[in-house]
Amino acid sequence: MKKYVKGIKDDIMTFLLLLPAVFVCLPIILLVTGSVMGNGELKQYLSPVFSDGMEFISWKIVPNYPTFENYGKLLFLTPQFFVLFWNSIKMVGCILAGQLIVGVPAAWAFAVYKVKGSRLLFVLYVVLMLLPFQVTMLSSYLVLNRLGLLNTQQAVILPAVFSTFPVFLSYGGFRTIPMQLFEAARIDGAGEFTIFRKIGLPLGKSGLLSAMVLGFLEYWNMMEQPMAFLEEKALWPLSLYLPEITWAQAGYAFGASIITLIPAVFVFVWGQDYLEQGIIFSGLKE
Repeated sequence: MKKYVKGIKDDIMTFLLLLPAVFVCLPIILLVTGSVMGNGELKQYLSPVFSDGMEFISWKIVPNYPTFENYGKLLFLTPQFFVLFWNSIKMVGCILAGQLIVGVPAAWAFAVYKVKGSRLLFVLYVVLMLLPFQVTMLSSYLVLNRLGLLNTQQAVILPAVFSTFPVFLSYGGFRTIPMQLFEAARIDGAGEFTIFRKIGLPLGKSGLLSAMVLGFLEYWNMMEQPMAFLEEKALWPLSLYLPEITWAQAGYAFGASIITLIPAVFVFVWGQDYLEQGIIFSGLKE
């Protein structure tokens, strides 16, 4: 009897956990479905949205007449989509590479070398990490304007390169390495750069990779920075690509959203384990 009751409790708990997951996945399912619907079917379902009627919209999980016309138009007849796609690749790639060059050595220095004032400086880093973009937007705009970088992709790339978030996550990964390893390496005659390259990077790679995964997800979907600093649409990233939505363009917009989502889903699935480790590192206390 107890086993039966326990089984019922487990089933109820599983249902309660799966229910939020269904609501989270439902918009994705609707996007996929809408992207393979024809214009006539979309007009039928979405007409209450684009008219003054008070009716509720209806929707089908499986379209009556599936078509890949929207994807064909997007991939073969819309060159501006690819321009913005490569803009995103370029900006995200440069940002992540810059964060590796700037942020990782800074995190290593905070984690390994204890000098007067380093703890206070690291706390300042954490405080800066908590500031939203809206707070720093005006000061960033004034600095970029003075440097003559407005309306260039460097205006988006350079501030992100010096973000404090990858420093924070990489610091957590380096802090998990026993300090005795560094002392033993120094006794054996290893230099500081050799210790960093052969001990720090291999053993602290979980924190680095979690920072890179989170950075990709953030900057692949960024919208506020390019809208604030870029005027020419040819410089925009893919996250700002959205055609004028009418019922005739709805399937096209659904298809663009799905293609934009694919790289983020791929990186998330690939780096899920590193994300979990990064969350653990961020919660460790010294």
